[in-house]
Amino acid sequence: MYQTILVKVLLWTAYLISLYFAIFWFLVLMEKEKKLKLRILKRCPYVSIVVPAYNEKKNIIATLESLTNLSYPKNKLEIIVVNDGSTDNTSNIVADFICRNKYKNVKIINKKNEGKGAALNDGLAIAKGDFFVCLDADSFVTKDALKKILPYFTDESIAVVLPLLKVANPKTLWQKMQWLEYIINLFYKRLMSRLNCVHVAPGPFSVYRKDVLKQIGGFDENNITEDLEITLRLQSKNYKIVQVLDAEVFTLSPKTFKGLYKQRKRWYKGSIINAFKYKYMIFNKKYGDFGIMQMPTIIISGLIAITLVISSLYYGLKPYIKTLYNSIFIDFDFYTLIKAFKFNFSLLDLDYMTMLVAIITLCISILVIRKSHAAAKEKPSKYGTLALVSYLFFYFFVIGLIWIGIMIDFALWKKQKW
Repeated sequence: MYQTILVKVLLWTAYLISLYFAIFWFLVLMEKEKKLKLRILKRCPYVSIVVPAYNEKKNIIATLESLTNLSYPKNKLEIIVVNDGSTDNTSNIVADFICRNKYKNVKIINKKNEGKGAALNDGLAIAKGDFFVCLDADSFVTKDALKKILPYFTDESIAVVLPLLKVANPKTLWQKMQWLEYIINLFYKRLMSRLNCVHVAPGPFSVYRKDVLKQIGGFDENNITEDLEITLRLQSKNYKIVQVLDAEVFTLSPKTFKGLYKQRKRWYKGSIINAFKYKYMIFNKKYGDFGIMQMPTIIISGLIAITLVISSLYYGLKPYIKTLYNSIFIDFDFYTLIKAFKFNFSLLDLDYMTMLVAIITLCISILVIRKSHAAAKEKPSKYGTLALVSYLFFYFFVIGLIWIGIMIDFALWKKQKW
């Protein structure tokens, strides 16, 4: 009895909070977006691109080829590969690539393994560019990405501009669901950037003002999500972060649930750790919409995911557990139970309030999917109906299970490795 009431209270709290945020962002979507007057590049600024690499022998060449093929003046571009103590052949492969193609603007730094944050800071220390770009060694840029991003630096308050990040060549169902997730998340980030509410600048091709990065002390070398931490630090200094939808970058995504679980566990743990690190920003009017709307959602989103999973399991398994319990009193004579079973259904038994919330949520989800894919110039059905249906009705459950795993890790004081 008390368990049912508690689950209902938690479930309806999750419903109402989710509905509140959904309606809020829907209203932001309906508002006419102010056209940003892009800066005309009278001259191409010098740009430094840093590629931190650890055991990336399979992907590093494709990453470097995408960079050397950028439609940007070679004398205004430097590419720095930071080999972070790789134990495979990454260093030799990069050195051979540079020598074979005689690239004068590509260099490699070999160092002991200290993590991605330290690798980025080593690149930052020798970078000559006015702009600093980071690119993960499993990601690839389109030729015109850099030229499309730079005009968005319209004033000194804009510290970083983010590209449209997509999953590269999804093959498995897990990758196809992530492809949908990335498109939708980037659309939300575009809405967030209208209110300066972007909370993470991803590793693949985020473009920073180098002087701003140096001014705030570079990347946190002890953080498991250095991209999230640096963004929160920029927000705490009241800098602006802009999300664009016309500069495409592609990244490899986990093929299996095991790979997805490992990746997201680090991401979500990092979000909790950094939310507590910058807890003074939560509900703080000094930080505008970011403090009031975005900071709380970093933690609330995880709690909502856990609540939905627990309630789904509770209501889904409760009838079967009750039947199993009652079977004890008839010595598990299931044949008698089946014979005595009578189908007794009434429309009055349906929970219409829950159904209404579910229908509203589904309608909003479909609208967001359509809008986000239109903005990204993609079709929701590009990778099949199964991926779309799985994303709508199954993916949230998977994310909730990952959050539960994270809560267990925190309870057991398990330290997260990169």
